[in-house]
Amino acid sequence: MSTDRQAPEPAAADELAAPGPEGEPTDGSDGVAPPQAAPAADAPSEPPSEPSSDPEAAPDADGPDAEGDDADAPVTQAADTASEDADGDAEPGGTTTGDAAPGDAQDAKPALSEAAAELAAQKVERERIARRKAEREAPIEAGAKLSGTAADLLAAVRAVESGAQSAPVYFDDAPAAPRPAPAAAPPQPRAPAPVAAVAVGDVDAVRAVLLRGGAPEALAAQAAAVLGEGAAERLAEDPWLLLAVAGVRPTQADGFARALLGPEAGPADERRSAALVGWLLDQAALKGHTALEAPVLEKALAQYGVPDAGQALERAIGDGAVLVFHEPVDPPGTEYAEDEEPPVRVLVGLEGCALAEESLADGLARIANTFGGAADWEKAATGPGAELIRAVAGHGLVTHTGGEAARAEPAALLAVAREFGLRACLAAHAPHEGAVTVTGLLAGTEGPGRDADGQFALDLLIVLDAPQLDVETAAALVESVPDGARLVLSGDPGVLGSAGPGRVFADVLAARACPQSISRTPDPGPLGELVSGIGIGELNQVEAPGKEVVIVPVRDAGEAVHRTVQLVAESVPRAFGVPADDVQVITPGHGGSAGTRTLNAALKERLNPGPGRFHGFDPGDRVVHVPSPGRALPARVVSADAQGLHLDASGEPIVVPQEQVESRIRHGWAVTAHQAVGTRWPAVVVVLPGDAADALSRDWVYTAFGRAERHLSVVHGVDQGLPAAVAQGLPKPRTTRLTGLLRALAASAREQPQ
Repeated sequence: MSTDRQAPEPAAADELAAPGPEGEPTDGSDGVAPPQAAPAADAPSEPPSEPSSDPEAAPDADGPDAEGDDADAPVTQAADTASEDADGDAEPGGTTTGDAAPGDAQDAKPALSEAAAELAAQKVERERIARRKAEREAPIEAGAKLSGTAADLLAAVRAVESGAQSAPVYFDDAPAAPRPAPAAAPPQPRAPAPVAAVAVGDVDAVRAVLLRGGAPEALAAQAAAVLGEGAAERLAEDPWLLLAVAGVRPTQADGFARALLGPEAGPADERRSAALVGWLLDQAALKGHTALEAPVLEKALAQYGVPDAGQALERAIGDGAVLVFHEPVDPPGTEYAEDEEPPVRVLVGLEGCALAEESLADGLARIANTFGGAADWEKAATGPGAELIRAVAGHGLVTHTGGEAARAEPAALLAVAREFGLRACLAAHAPHEGAVTVTGLLAGTEGPGRDADGQFALDLLIVLDAPQLDVETAAALVESVPDGARLVLSGDPGVLGSAGPGRVFADVLAARACPQSISRTPDPGPLGELVSGIGIGELNQVEAPGKEVVIVPVRDAGEAVHRTVQLVAESVPRAFGVPADDVQVITPGHGGSAGTRTLNAALKERLNPGPGRFHGFDPGDRVVHVPSPGRALPARVVSADAQGLHLDASGEPIVVPQEQVESRIRHGWAVTAHQAVGTRWPAVVVVLPGDAADALSRDWVYTAFGRAERHLSVVHGVDQGLPAAVAQGLPKPRTTRLTGLLRALAASAREQPQ
């Protein structure tokens, strides 16, 4: 099922310079309200082109490439390519706000919260059901425009997104839960890590500066935390520092600067160009890039009205605000004429990504080079995992690729290593049988713990879902592996990439700096055949005698919502014996006429109706908990009190503080593909409304369809958009440095005397 990725191409300046849609944050959190200040009269407006949002982020997250674009700690109003995930999923057909036009800046209002949006959608859905209670259910009439259910729901979502409707959200004593209580003697609830506290006086001082510039005071706490000591004074002297606050865009910062500085706030201001350099690189990170080519960055600066973009970039490099790298274009060992200069590409990046990528490269090289020597595991090298076992027996660093069925091979390796007395650990992006989570392993709450030197107390670490590793997580993981230990990175290269910056697994594969074990274990059945074909760009018709794959054609978004609810609540449970709680809905984005908001409102009304008393949630609600960027954990609401919202996540109690509920909790009957990656369900319903065609790509379809274990229903309204996405919708490239760093380190090691 696995596929080879093409070499990354440089990011397009137009993609980076043009402001992304102001809809969903890449991590699944709510957007931050833009400043309400008028832009400077002489400040340039945003470039006119508005590229459509990537499927899912970031974090969904969704992460940088769509969803992840879609993926999940709150990053607001992320760029179009940001991870779905992390959760910045595309919002096909939905209304996006975009940057405020100069004449509209004074009218900008704080964006509605995610919970309020869902609450309003739930209210509309209840009213619709009440109106139709006495009517016979019938197919929605086809037509050029939406009507009936589609019109009602789309109008509700647009009204909420535009701020025309609002809904009260509050905490209260929980009513009696409609579901059985958890088993006796549950473990103690785990609360999310607290957010760093900021002194009240500092927040008040920042609030005063924001009000002077006409910006929403709701940004005060975040601005104070981001800017640190002396935030108010720094912001008053350099208003463009407001761009460091997630969700604020250049036009809004220009208006804020004009209100504070008057006529001296112009496009040529050095403070403005310096802030724009950092902001553009931050936006690039949301899209998965760890660096940008200098010409791309200069062009983006010019599109934002910086008079001399090249000089502005040189000034930022000279001030140490960004780092510059000269990366050879040709592979190591290439010979040149005596008077010929080796060609290089000039990359510019922020310190965080740069250090993480270099640390990761050094750590991987260290693991490969400090390996003590081959072991004799030949007698145990039997069965499907034999090739992987042999590779790991003789090397410190190994990659392993394959589909869902290939996960049995790392499990077999784990068993063999333990038989030989090795301290071995299996880690995964999402909860997986027999594995700890990567996050829990790094935090020390799961796994073997650390030794006196702060490194993992183990001899072999096997990491599943390696494509979900961003550079910072991967660097932290690799730095914790002790000298002489073995590391296996395993995953499917065909799935959506990480919610954070980088393409770690793909870069390691491209560098060819270690042995690669390619699984030949095919995924079984019609579902395996379908997904394997998608991985190579072919959408094949498969024989499904047991109705493992069912296509449900729909004519519009309203019918898509209706059919989805029908499938989850009735058809799939009746035909396959799969409870509704084990059926997962996956859709390309959070907004739009058949996004997660609308679908979750309809599914809640059918499966667990209630008033949404706790920030839009009721006991028994199926939710997604987003404790950090790129992570989306399925859970169930138990109750709420003064402590916060109480969740049950696969038997583990979690308490989400009241102030974090709106940014970290979503309803979870319907999710984006970035939120779903790493997890599988007995039955999956993938919803593809007609307005989602532009949000689809091969890796999105591959990921979404691959989440189904026994049954897949496709609510299909994109006509030829689906086969076109599978055949031509390649993942958006990410600009990274890891492949070049690994190749250079490998070449250097070969040149060292033995």
